[in-house]
Amino acid sequence: MTSMKTLATVCAAACAALVLASCVAALNPTAPSLYTLTPHTAVDPSIRKADWQLLVETPVAGAAIDTPRIALARSATSVDYFADVSWADRVPNMVQGLIVQSFEDSGRIVSVGRDTVGLRSDFVLKSELRDFQAEYSTPGATVPDRVHVRLSAKLVAMPRRTIEAGETFEAVVPVRGRAFTDVIAAFNEALGTVMGGLVPWALRQGTAVMRVTATRS
Repeated sequence: MTSMKTLATVCAAACAALVLASCVAALNPTAPSLYTLTPHTAVDPSIRKADWQLLVETPVAGAAIDTPRIALARSATSVDYFADVSWADRVPNMVQGLIVQSFEDSGRIVSVGRDTVGLRSDFVLKSELRDFQAEYSTPGATVPDRVHVRLSAKLVAMPRRTIEAGETFEAVVPVRGRAFTDVIAAFNEALGTVMGGLVPWALRQGTAVMRVTATRS
């Protein structure tokens, strides 16, 4: 009888351990490898330092891009995603943070931040992320051979909320290798090229608007 009780106790403990292990696996599935970007943005040092303040809104993006998943386009009408990898944040949030960082790194603006901080600003930068994916340019290719980033931006004067300037910045960069890290490197280069156009454009446009406003007052 004692042996039967001992066996029953062991079986119950084993079942409980299996149930607990299943619950832990369900709550903590194997996480994907996470990636972020660190684009380098070089700004012409001759650009005058802006004495106005800028807030950067989270870019608008379609459902295919508004996700942490890393997009992969096999054609102009289809979107897939890389398996077992992910961005460290939703793409629009990640890009918003990198836009702010690019302005800060330029050393050419007195104040810049995310619009969620609720500070007063002279301008708001609104944008739409229209492309942010790796692409196959050759039908039947086994690996993507380029990365495409396209951002449409509008500089809005505050508090009157008038659109003072608008421009689209785009980069298509080849993937120089077959490893996934080569894809990430291409994303980094493409976004850096877009930022390299966006930051000086916004600085010049904002300063021009402030100069005109000052002459009218």
